[in-house]
Amino acid sequence: MIDRIHIGEIEIEVTRKNIKNVHLTVHPPDGRVTLVAPLKTRLEVARAFALSKLYWIRQQQEKMAAQARESPRQLVKRETHYLWGRRYLLDVIPTEVVQQVILDHKRIRLHVKPGASKAKREELLYAWQKALLHAFIKDAIAKWEKIMDVQVRAYFVQKMKTKWGSCNHKSGTIRLNTELVKKPKDLVEYVIVHEMAHLIEPTHNAQFVALLDKYYPSWREARMELNELPLGYVEWK
Repeated sequence: MIDRIHIGEIEIEVTRKNIKNVHLTVHPPDGRVTLVAPLKTRLEVARAFALSKLYWIRQQQEKMAAQARESPRQLVKRETHYLWGRRYLLDVIPTEVVQQVILDHKRIRLHVKPGASKAKREELLYAWQKALLHAFIKDAIAKWEKIMDVQVRAYFVQKMKTKWGSCNHKSGTIRLNTELVKKPKDLVEYVIVHEMAHLIEPTHNAQFVALLDKYYPSWREARMELNELPLGYVEWK
């Protein structure tokens, strides 16, 4: 069961789990706040804890709000796009044959039918990005399954508004944000390891931190760098 408490303008999502300590998190990219507490924690106690951390919550939200964001992409010639942390210029090339996307040195060449709509150009580019991300994730999961001795039953990539990834511990599945294809590969790998660690320990407790320390010692630096990179523009309707 999920409860919600409000401290001024801040809404905090409260869940109770079989844990010993309270975990308060401000989630990128939009500053959503969650609080996970031990099973018998009263709501007023959770509220008092959150109130004691109010300055820290606002500090984190302000930092995220100030984070650079991409402007809406128009999918036109010489527009800037990112792939694996590198900046590329877009070429839109009319074609009467195969519509496709080709990476060529410092350019992403979008071959599309003359007069194709912005929606069609977006569709082609997005499909190409997803294919690249799938290939990377598949190899990374295979690598880390052997290292961590854990199995991912299935994974999914999709547009996600508030998370880089998520894990369903019970089903053994993970989900990853399609925006990750724009980020450096080592940071994408950190997110994959983070979500795979949740298959071993579903909460962000001391055991989970120990798992990250063991398998990805630079995870703190990776998390900081990832959350400081520009966020993609996504219009949510």
